[in-house]
Amino acid sequence: MENPILQQEPPLKDFTESVRKNVAITWYRTKLPSEAVKSLHAKSDLKGAIQTLGYLAILAGTCGAAWYSFHHWPWWATASLVFVYGMVSAFLINAVHELGHGTVFRTKWLNTFFCHVFAFFGWINHETFQSSHIRHHRYTLHPPDDLEVVLPVKLVFWHVLKTGIFYPLHIWLWIKPTFRIALGKFEGEWELTLYPESDPESRKVPVRWARCMILGHALILAASIATGQWILPIMLTFGHQCYGGWLFFLCNNTQHVGLKDNVSDFRLCCRTFTLNPVVRFLYWQMNYHIEHHMYAAVPCYNLGKLHKMIRHELPPTPQGLVGVWREINAILKKQEADPTYQHEATLPAPTRLPSVTA
Repeated sequence: MENPILQQEPPLKDFTESVRKNVAITWYRTKLPSEAVKSLHAKSDLKGAIQTLGYLAILAGTCGAAWYSFHHWPWWATASLVFVYGMVSAFLINAVHELGHGTVFRTKWLNTFFCHVFAFFGWINHETFQSSHIRHHRYTLHPPDDLEVVLPVKLVFWHVLKTGIFYPLHIWLWIKPTFRIALGKFEGEWELTLYPESDPESRKVPVRWARCMILGHALILAASIATGQWILPIMLTFGHQCYGGWLFFLCNNTQHVGLKDNVSDFRLCCRTFTLNPVVRFLYWQMNYHIEHHMYAAVPCYNLGKLHKMIRHELPPTPQGLVGVWREINAILKKQEADPTYQHEATLPAPTRLPSVTA
């Protein structure tokens, strides 16, 4: 999904021809014992509920605390709690991402139901996102077959101060595509590739979902105004779009920036780093990004196990947000001096098949 905080170089000129061919990529994957692979791919409704309902409870708890504060506590307490809610709701896209993979719950309809819930409150068109994301996994950083992420990426840090703290204009930048798609208007090379004019049937579902979001949020806004609860739209209708997104930025923009494109090894085009358990939970375990791309069907709550099994073949893992951004900043400085520079992670020598089991 396009991130307004990032600036990407324009795609290659031969976009249409390259996408039409869809050349298959033979990706390198660390070999694992068959019993370990089976165990890692096992989905659990209990573990899925812990992740999904746990995140939902944090969302509801921070929203409820801000609402209570609005009626009983000083303004500065309310503003602080609203900001905390913004920090939590910024990770709604990660919830939609994981549930959209269909790997969180063993029961299929639970994945679909909660994906819709989180997508609604995040103003996320999960239909267009999944169409794009399937290609992103299949052709990771191989433009123009993957235009979800296009290298080189330049991080515009002054945008972090605005969107990460408070930037009202970001509301419109975020939800504008929803109104456009609701009118049946698809534009740009990527959208027109995913939803070509020659296939109007494929456009019906994302258009319908865009209209549902607009109608639903309009009802929330109307009910809030009618009851005098104007604090609710600030969170339920205009949440992570304009405030509190700094933590999400620091987590999510680590995934591919500065790495190599047009390679067939996820260890060279994706980045894994460690996080403390709280932030890792909010981020839906996506700090294990090499692991997620290498074995995309592994549920997020099993990625830590997968990391332990394959870390003997991984590049050095940065420790925490400070460690990973120290690495990224060093790469970006080199790219600023030499725009053609791409960081190539140091890979360990191949080893024997690990005997570790899940």
